[in-house]
Amino acid sequence: MSLAPSSFAALGTAARAEAAPAPPDAAALHRALAGVSRQAWRSLAVMVCAVLLFGLLASWLANAYWIKTLTSALALSVAVAGVALLYGQLGLVSLCQHALLGAGGWVALRLSHGLQWPFELSVLAGGLSAALIGMLAGLPALRLRGLYLALVTLMMAGGFQVLATAIGFPDGGAGWLGRMMGSERLLMPRPALALSDAAYLRYTAAWLAAVLALVELHRRTRAGRSWALIRRGEAAATAAGVNILLYQTWAFGLAGFCAGAGGALLAGGVGQLDGRAFTAGDSVMMFALSVVGGAYHWLGAVVAGLLLRAVPALLTDFNVNGFLAQIFFGAALLHALVTAPGGIAGQWLALAGALGHRLRPAAQGEGRP
Repeated sequence: MSLAPSSFAALGTAARAEAAPAPPDAAALHRALAGVSRQAWRSLAVMVCAVLLFGLLASWLANAYWIKTLTSALALSVAVAGVALLYGQLGLVSLCQHALLGAGGWVALRLSHGLQWPFELSVLAGGLSAALIGMLAGLPALRLRGLYLALVTLMMAGGFQVLATAIGFPDGGAGWLGRMMGSERLLMPRPALALSDAAYLRYTAAWLAAVLALVELHRRTRAGRSWALIRRGEAAATAAGVNILLYQTWAFGLAGFCAGAGGALLAGGVGQLDGRAFTAGDSVMMFALSVVGGAYHWLGAVVAGLLLRAVPALLTDFNVNGFLAQIFFGAALLHALVTAPGGIAGQWLALAGALGHRLRPAAQGEGRP
């Protein structure tokens, strides 16, 4: 007896149905996604607790000299978080972040002295003003990449250097510039809960934890996914429906906010800022050390801030010229670019992962009968 063609089709369909894998269980998929979400929130909580614990221990154990040094280092780490965001997420080289740090500090000083704003509002205003300038600085990124974008942003940093040297920073005087003429400069008042140097170190650590949490939350949302697509290629991002203008401007604005808030915190720690301290070379150094520290993990921003301030201070503490640190930084940058693109933070995390992988089988073996 012969079989009709429809019978062969039915048999083929049945065979394919038997060979095809079973659809995934919706409940299992939901549990897996919930586990990933819990792990992300757990890592975020670990980051915040680690930064706060560092600030707490440093304020207890360090002497007066190192408390001031570490306060400046943590304030610079806030700004480095923005540099790492642009380079790590979008692959953009911005060499004007140190200038934006100075711009945020200028606004915070002017509002604190001129309008007696609370310290927290001055920090937020400094961050928002630097964010606006950062968005404007990011407009060339729509047409320029690589070396050309780096040169344009470096020229912006050089322009701010000239401007800051000419007009200086507000120090309690009258007028729009707020400069004191022929009298002692006034210091920026600190918040009531951080009047001492040790308390201000803990206060700065809290701000650093908040800014790092803000950046990490952006990385894990639609903005972070859009930045990842833009880094892979603008054509792919456009095909996926990503608004390149919006998300690139968003990234530059967020990086500018980090720099401006860091400048305001630096001004609060020192009490005043000097226009000669914001050179174009400082912006280059900040970017270089963000690469050395690690631009792909929040720990890299903390490491870069410590490199910027703690290493020269350590050399000075041993009666060695702090400028010799630049030789070390150059060698470290070469090492990071050639053999360790994840920076110091990436190497530490890889070492911790390898140790955990080695210790886990040993612990499991000891638990067996």
